[in-house]
Amino acid sequence: MSVPVKTRRTTVPQIRARKGKEPIVSLTSYHAHTAAIVDRYADFILVGDSLGMVMHGMESTIGVTLDMMITHGAAVVRGTQKALVVVDLPFGTYEESPAVAFRNAARVMKETGCGAVKLEGGARMAETIRFLNERGIPVMAHIGLTPQSSHVMGGFKTQGRDQADWAVHEADAVAVTEAGAFALVLEGMVEPLAAKISKQIEIPTIGIGASAECDGQILVLEDMLGLNPTPPRFVKVYGDLGSGIERAVKSYAQDVKSRAFPSDKNTY
Repeated sequence: MSVPVKTRRTTVPQIRARKGKEPIVSLTSYHAHTAAIVDRYADFILVGDSLGMVMHGMESTIGVTLDMMITHGAAVVRGTQKALVVVDLPFGTYEESPAVAFRNAARVMKETGCGAVKLEGGARMAETIRFLNERGIPVMAHIGLTPQSSHVMGGFKTQGRDQADWAVHEADAVAVTEAGAFALVLEGMVEPLAAKISKQIEIPTIGIGASAECDGQILVLEDMLGLNPTPPRFVKVYGDLGSGIERAVKSYAQDVKSRAFPSDKNTY
């Protein structure tokens, strides 16, 4: 009798080892069905706090709770077999202290089964990243445009337009690398700066609205599928699901109103 071989998930060390090698493929996902599809092609899947805007209609990520992240994170883990699953720590769950961050990150990992967490912030979060890493929680860092700080930044603004600011972002990248982050998301950053950082540090960079020179790329799934009527300018839209869903719903509504369902298919 043959014994089924269990698929092995991509690990944190495998992602880290991809620095300067084959580009890393990543997308967001927030529920099991889409995660199962993405899992066939992605090296890691991010359960981003962007789910607050995409799934719950929020204006920003600030209102996302830890329970929301755990619910969606667990669904994605259940729907996948291969990709490393990374779950965002939402606003207010890690900034207070490394100890608070550990308590919340440990809960996320225990209750979702994910392989790593992501948090926003550069040098200011280095101590926390080190604290988590030393206690067995792998951390993906995130600098540049950090949505949880959008109120301080004055909105979603591209970072690094003024070259005088580059040194701050470069220092952030070095700080999180030295603290033990296994990868670094560069978001909303001018291309030359993102390319420079990617060459400077020893861990993979994952770009979103940054540079093709990053070690990998990530997009919000709903943006690239055409479900967002106003996607960010940097997004290449690969599908037109929004129009397709509308056509399907319209056809369904017409069938219901005209009683067009075959009677033999209308019951269990």
